[in-house]
Amino acid sequence: MGFEPIEQRNLVEYVAEELTRAIIAGRIRPGQRLGDARIARQMGISRAPVREAARLLEQRGLLISQPNRGFSVRCPTLQELDELYGLRLCLERYAAREMLKQPRDFEKPLNRQFERLLQVARSGDSSALFQEDFRFHLLLCELSGNRRLHVLFSDLAAEMHLIIALIGGILNDAEQLALTHQPLLEAALARDGERLERELDHHVMAAWEEVRTLFRARLSEAASAEQR
Repeated sequence: MGFEPIEQRNLVEYVAEELTRAIIAGRIRPGQRLGDARIARQMGISRAPVREAARLLEQRGLLISQPNRGFSVRCPTLQELDELYGLRLCLERYAAREMLKQPRDFEKPLNRQFERLLQVARSGDSSALFQEDFRFHLLLCELSGNRRLHVLFSDLAAEMHLIIALIGGILNDAEQLALTHQPLLEAALARDGERLERELDHHVMAAWEEVRTLFRARLSEAASAEQR
């Protein structure tokens, strides 16, 4: 785990973003304590903005604090996983309906993001692929024109990234994962609301089931390891 020295006016938000990236990439694992002194030293800043960033990420659900132990990466539960994916489905359905009502052109940004997904999939960078995957879905929220929806989904995506980090990824075929977004794109470009909602249901439910299965397997492995 390493961080580059930075020079930023908004240090707290910048540090929060860097810590989030480290969690998503698996460089800071669920349950791992944050060494604020070491992080501050690596970034070339004082400990104060690191602590403020940690408090911000605690509000966003990525970190937890314990008396005399500082901050550590939260270990999500199966119930939290189900709550997140259930809420995600509701938000994306609403985003899709609102997006299709907008007069602005959404075809170009969706096409660009889909091409970006394919490009990253072919590069073999699994961490970047998951980020671009969520950016595709975040784009639906952005194109809905509802700013609060965009903010809500951003926070939700950060927690889902934490779960992906916990289970160590779900990547069997990177290009196939990217291509699962093509039916969503085609339905959106056709401006077919009912079809887009059906495709979203299928897409999110399939991801939900796969992540849930792997999450339960990781919990079982952890329990077995503790009994040894």
